[in-house]
Parts: sequence; C-alpha cells; structure tokens
Amino acid sequence: MQKRKIGNDFMGEIGLGCMGMTHAYGPSDENENLNVLAKALEIGCNFWDTADFYSAGKNEELLAKALKNNRKHVFLATKVGNVYDQVLSTDSSGQKRLDGSPEYIKNSIERSLKRLKTDYVDLYYLHRVDPLVPIEETIYAMAELVKEGKVRYLGLSEASAKTIKRANSIHPITALQSEYSIWYRELEKEIIPLCNELAITLVPFAPLGRGYLTGTIQQTNDLSAEDWRNNFPRFKEETLIKNRNIVDVITTIAKEHKCKPAVVALAWLLTKNKNLIPIPGTRHIDYLVENTSASKLRLSVTEMNKLSEIKVYGERFPSNMEQTIDK
Repeated sequence: MQKRKIGNDFMGEIGLGCMGMTHAYGPSDENENLNVLAKALEIGCNFWDTADFYSAGKNEELLAKALKNNRKHVFLATKVGNVYDQVLSTDSSGQKRLDGSPEYIKNSIERSLKRLKTDYVDLYYLHRVDPLVPIEETIYAMAELVKEGKVRYLGLSEASAKTIKRANSIHPITALQSEYSIWYRELEKEIIPLCNELAITLVPFAPLGRGYLTGTIQQTNDLSAEDWRNNFPRFKEETLIKNRNIVDVITTIAKEHKCKPAVVALAWLLTKNKNLIPIPGTRHIDYLVENTSASKLRLSVTEMNKLSEIKVYGERFPSNMEQTIDK
C-alpha cells in the first residue's frame, strides 16, 4: 500500500476505524476483530483509530490485545471529550455531554493509557469541541501531555475553521478528523483549504457513507434493530430510495474497473486530496482487504467529475448529534 504522512510519520494511506468493532453496529465477534487487526498490520494498514467513548472504553481494551506485541508497528489514535460514563454522559436536557476541561483531559488520558496498555498514544484528538470551555484552555492541557511524553501529536474532530485556527495558535494541530466522502462534502468549502494551508492532515471518518456507498444497504431491513444508523435521516426508507442514484453511479464505475463500489468511493477520496488518510471501519477481513485495495485504483478525470456531481438527499446527522458539532 502507498504511504502518506501525519506529522513526521509515514503510514499506509488507508487507515482503520475501529469503532464498529465494539460500538454502534450491534454484536460482533472479538476473535474476528483481532484477526482483522492482525491482518491490517500484515498488509500495511497500521493507522488505527479508537476513542475512550466507544463502548465506554471497551474499544480501547480490545485494541490493547492486538497492540501487546505490536505497539511499535502501529500509529495509534484515540480521542477525548465525549463523556462516556452512563450516569454523567447526558445533561439535564438529555443531550450527550461534552467535557473539554483541563482536569477531564488529564484524567482521561490516564484512563486511556491504562486500557490500551501503553505509555503513549501517537495522536490524541479532542473528540468534540466543548462550547463551555475556551478551546485555548483545552489545547493547553493537551499540549502538556505532549510535554510529558504521553501524546505525540494533537488533533481535533469536527471542528470549525475558527476553532482550528485558535487551537493551532496554541499548539500545532497535526490532524483533523471529520466526516468526508462522496455523500458529505461540506469540508471542501473552508476546512480542506485551511488544512492544506496549515499542513494539517485530514482524516475522513465514515468515508463509505456509514456503509451506504458500498451498495449493501438498499432498505431499512438491511440494518439490525441494534444498529445506530436507524436513527440517521439518510437511512430512513424514503431517503435511501432518493439516494439510490449515488450507488448506481459508483457501481457503474466499479464494474468498469472490476472492483467493488467501496473501492471506488475510497479511491475518489485519495484522488481528491493527497493531504488526507481515510479510516474506513470494518470487522471483516474480506472488507479490510477490499478497502485497502483502493490504494491501487486510479480514477480518470471524467470518473472523478461524475462522482463529484452526484446530488445527495437528507441531513447527515439526527438533530441531537448535530447539536454537538462545532460551528
């Protein structure tokens, strides 16, 4: 696999989002997840992404088992700021609680390091921006972790351009993780040009549209009852039907290249911008191999334009999640 850069480190240009191995998509098999992680290292997919919020720390504990004899071979990213304690995770209005306070940051890194069974993480993201804490205070606290050797690089997730600039003035922001794919392209207006200007690597999450761009989700019945996508506007029956043209275009191009739609969707991202590393998630080895094969696919200008011109219907987040996004 081709390599790309975050900070001063080079890694496979397609990373691995590990959230779904324990969180949001229903039950999974731990042994199969560990086999996926082992295979990922074997094929050069060594940028792994987790968060303390995913399954209240259980996602980090899973990765610790795979990191035991492989820590030096993995570029490890985790996140802080989404409060995961079941009692404290919502405020009086029922909204998910955010915490970017220095005290919470300091305590959270210790918990993450303990769960991951490591003494440092390569990349530490602020998972969501806390509107009640000035970003400068949060970044100062995170920068202290860099000085202490517990964190190598700092990142933000779903942050506005204004916040990115303020944060970067306190300590270099190495990576920005935000949703970006064929079916969500808001970052192209302001965020991507800013990342390019400040040498911040973009890390697109949900690069396959939470699975929709793979063509495997045709109707709501394709999702299990426990699947959190049932709450997303774009996974309602009427919106799935409206957006079917997206998959049709991707599938047509995939057939021409004798590959799967997911490969085309990821190749579109890799071609769009050299300053990004997408992190598609999976808990199946076949899908891992399929996703990483996008590193070999080259799309023509005509194909890129066809994909870029697709119209998308529906909001990307339910309202309660949208309220946590920094504007």
